[in-house]
Amino acid sequence: MNTNKFLVAEASKVDLKDHPTDYTGDYKDKDQAKDALAKNIERLAKLQDVLYAQNIHALLIIFQAMDAAGKDSAIKHVMSGINPQGCQVTAFKAPSSEELDHDFLWRCQVALPERGRIGIFNRSHYEEVLVVRVHPGILQGQQLPDEIKNDKDIWKKRYKQIRNWEDTLTANGTHVLKFFLNVSKEMQKKRFLDRIDQPEKNWKFSAADAKERALWDDYMKAYTDAMSATSTKHSPWYIIPADKKWFTQLAISEVIFKKLESLDLKYPTVTEEHKADLVEAKMMLESEP
Repeated sequence: MNTNKFLVAEASKVDLKDHPTDYTGDYKDKDQAKDALAKNIERLAKLQDVLYAQNIHALLIIFQAMDAAGKDSAIKHVMSGINPQGCQVTAFKAPSSEELDHDFLWRCQVALPERGRIGIFNRSHYEEVLVVRVHPGILQGQQLPDEIKNDKDIWKKRYKQIRNWEDTLTANGTHVLKFFLNVSKEMQKKRFLDRIDQPEKNWKFSAADAKERALWDDYMKAYTDAMSATSTKHSPWYIIPADKKWFTQLAISEVIFKKLESLDLKYPTVTEEHKADLVEAKMMLESEP
């Protein structure tokens, strides 16, 4: 699969009209993509094992999307083969009072994956240039100086702050992949109705979710501006079609696999002293009665 089709090139202007939400490439249905996804899950499991053992690199995967785009299911299925000891998932909701008493990047900084691990952010620091931009009252209610809250260039400045922060991460061995799950408004409506009609899914839905649909165009503007401003060579955005969950999961798995493969991961080199210790340990074990 050519994942460059989904990549937002650095300094490019995003136009979501160029990114069909129902695109599935050469795959016609779920069954056709099933084997390819299973293969990628197996590959990811092997690469993650080496990543963990080498303990030099870390991978941060960020998911952003409108409600019902499939973030949870993507995380569940794509990472199904990963050893839980080497992976952590953080879901960011409305900031707590403690988080609001720090800069907007702080809560994500403290949740970063350690070397050798994969960290997954279900929503992230980008909420501060998405939801907060669409709902200006949120910004006005934060504990910030008036000159910041009323700065007409606040979003451009935050984009720059995000780029600088992500550059620092990549310069220190934490590789960043960012996925925007691009679902259509029509498919979101269908999935909302499914959540209402199926009792076991009622917990996933709130009336506030439906109200946010009225701000769809505002959100799309916020997303396109944010991705245009913050997709870089070392911290890229990928716009993934999200109307067909089976293709969404396959495309994400392909991007992550290719990224890990590009790191040229290797198991730690065993020293001659360590090899001698292994020989001695083997002899002791084999000599036991």
